[in-house]
Amino acid sequence: MLTLKLKDWLPTSFPLSVVRREPQVVFPPHKHEFSEVVIVTGGHALHVIGRESWQLSAGDVFVIHSGRKHEYQNLRDLRLINILFDPEKLTLHLADLPSVPGYHALFALEPVLRRHRFKSRLRLSLSELATIQSQVDDLESELVERAPGFGFQSLALFMQMIGYLSRCYSHTKNTDSKALLRCAKAIAHLESHFAEPLNLDQLADIARMSKRSFIRLFQAATGSPPIARLIQIRLREAAKMLRQTEATITEVAYKVGFNDSNYFTRQFRMVIGLSPQKYRAHSQSNRKAGQRPAAMAD
Repeated sequence: MLTLKLKDWLPTSFPLSVVRREPQVVFPPHKHEFSEVVIVTGGHALHVIGRESWQLSAGDVFVIHSGRKHEYQNLRDLRLINILFDPEKLTLHLADLPSVPGYHALFALEPVLRRHRFKSRLRLSLSELATIQSQVDDLESELVERAPGFGFQSLALFMQMIGYLSRCYSHTKNTDSKALLRCAKAIAHLESHFAEPLNLDQLADIARMSKRSFIRLFQAATGSPPIARLIQIRLREAAKMLRQTEATITEVAYKVGFNDSNYFTRQFRMVIGLSPQKYRAHSQSNRKAGQRPAAMAD
């Protein structure tokens, strides 16, 4: 099977590219070493993944992650915009974006649940499609012209697009998408309320799913069980506090949701590789030397 290589499709050191297929030509089944956001701007086709296939038309937006075999069949003037990105090298500061359910639905849940007839895909209205196309034009101009500061501008534009598409998904009126959003809402709740007491029953209730089904779907979408993900988020925020504040280790532990500072210290050492005290000292040393300390993704 054909594999599209990073070195061929993202040949520069910058891990982001815009590829237009206007129209899309017949192309064999393939997979990527990168991820892509696909925006259908016109025409029709069948999108085939494994034994499943779905009709595509203008306004459809979906994400294809690396390693996923797919192809387009029965092409009828299909026109696509593909935004290629390497998530391993693309440094994005998501800020409060994980509090938007549509972000989790579009980038994590929908790709996993696509086998359910693609009914929960994002479908943009004509005005929304025009808006995202304008944003793509701006991004493509930066990537082509490569004026000084293009990297900063390109990342900002890409994040703007992700935010816009995530909000579009959150506001969808599609019944099937709304069902998916319930689970995404539970994931967003976990991200936004990590410092509060949380349990699986509460999260499953938000998703309106059985606890067993919620755990299975959450792990398929995020790669870890809900409680393990909760601990990861708490440790991520703790690392940020250790770098940016003078709060004591015990204060940091309690502020991110740990009730036992000793347990917090054990978990931190296990994941980060340093005790909280040594991590803070290491960060301060790097800062004095003018280096950015190694840290979990913010």
